[in-house]
Order: sequence, then structure tokens, then C-alpha cells
Amino acid sequence: MKSSIFLILFAAVATLTACEDKVDLNIKKGTSFPVLDAWITDEAGPQTIKFTMSVPYTDDNPAPVIDDAQITLYDVTSGASYPFAFKNKAYSYDATAKAIGIVGHAYKLKVVYKGETFEALDTIKRVPAIDSITYKFKTKEESISGKEGYYATFHAKDIKDAVDYYWIRSYRNDTLKRLEDNFSVDGSYDSGVSDGASFILPITEGITNYDKPFLAGEKAIVKIRSITNPDYEFLKQVNEQVTAGGLFAKVLENVKSNVKNTSSNGQIRILGWFGTSAVSRSEITFPNK
Repeated sequence: MKSSIFLILFAAVATLTACEDKVDLNIKKGTSFPVLDAWITDEAGPQTIKFTMSVPYTDDNPAPVIDDAQITLYDVTSGASYPFAFKNKAYSYDATAKAIGIVGHAYKLKVVYKGETFEALDTIKRVPAIDSITYKFKTKEESISGKEGYYATFHAKDIKDAVDYYWIRSYRNDTLKRLEDNFSVDGSYDSGVSDGASFILPITEGITNYDKPFLAGEKAIVKIRSITNPDYEFLKQVNEQVTAGGLFAKVLENVKSNVKNTSSNGQIRILGWFGTSAVSRSEITFPNK
């Protein structure tokens, strides 16, 4: 089943054939679950939470939006609360005047749905600044992918003396649609390897889509989001599900949620995730050659 970035699957069929034939799959629809997509940051501006019903994996229709829930964010550290109102197919809180995310603060998300209460917890961790973004123009002959264009690299240094988890996302021209996602521990791939050191090349160069590099006049936007260890494990699993493919791909499976039903004798299960991040951002516009 699918909803936003979450992948909930009841069946997957792989067929090897020399011809391209249309195949009608007779697969049971299975149970539809509420799915929460909630990520709160320390950025100023509208904070948005999506709450939908999952749909079968083979269904091309958009996920139905849930509009009758009550969603409130609590800053456990300060005691502040932020009610999210339903508007334009999502739940939102306008934090333009003042950001609601604070580094070091713990947060609880409370959802009341169909008479049952659900809660999830997370903490906003520290995030390093992005020092700069550099780039190199490569011809078809120079690039590994055989695509001509600008290949970008961001530069940042991990904060030392603790294990830090990061989610690096890049965009092309605006932040409406992601370009590439990468995940890091202390600027590398494992803890205890590079604490306090600069982010390593495979990660810093991962902001460019090698099949479609940046062109003159386009803008590269890079964000580093701090995340907790549970966030990191969840996002890695989701990314593996989304990018799974090929004959020897991993078997698709449900990704565990951190949204807990706290009602006595509660019957409803919510899938999805609640996470929080501090965010550092940088961008660059590519010139004409």
C-alpha cells in the first residue's frame, strides 16, 4: 500500500518475459490503514502534517485524505502546545512569525482519531552548518553517467563529541520536489569512524542526479536535517523500500511506525512516522559556461 513517502505493501509480483504484455493482477485489496506523515523542523514557516488512508499497491488513485482528526504538537521541554488545523488536504500550523522547533527540546505529537488517542515522541538534535557548495562542469566524456552538465558537491563538518545522525536532501530550483536523499552517521556511514571530521565524498557528491545533472541557470538547494537514531533507522528502511528493484532486490515489507495507540482497548493502528529536525540550508545557481 502507499501513502506519501511510506510504502505499505500487501503483494508484489515479479515476472520475467521476453515480451511486454499487459497483466491484470487479481490481488486482494487487504486492510486500509491511516498513515501519518509528520515531520517538524526548526525552520520558520508553515509546518505541515499529512494524514491519509493507505491504498493498495496496484491502485493508481491518490490516497484518501483524513479530515476529521485532531492533531496537536506539544513541546515537552517548554510546555508549549501547537494545534494543527485542517486546510488544503493537510494539517498545518503557521510558524512564520516564530519557529516552533528548538534544538534540544523533546516533542510529543498527539492525534485523536475515531475516538482513540495516538502519541509519538521525538527530540530535535543539533545540526552542522553547510560551509559551501562547489561544482564542476563535465562533458559527456568526463562524466561517469555520460551526461553533460554541472555536478555539485556540498561541504560540511560533523559536530564532534557525540554520535550524530543526518538526513541530506537536495532539490532542483525549489523545494517542492526532492532530488536526492542521503543518510549519514557523523558525516560518514558508521559511528566511531569520523567524529568531528568533514563529510565524506560519496555523501557530499550525492546531491546531484547523475542521470540528469544540473544545467546552466538552474539552482541546487541542499538541506542537512538532524535526526535521531530511530528516525535514521526508519528513513533508511523507507529509502530501501522506495529504491528496491531488480531481480535480487530485497523483499518489500511494512516499515515499523512510532505512532502508538494509547487508548485502553484501542483497536485502530496508525502507520507512518513522527520526526523532528534542525535544518541547515545552502544553495547555488549554476552559471553559463
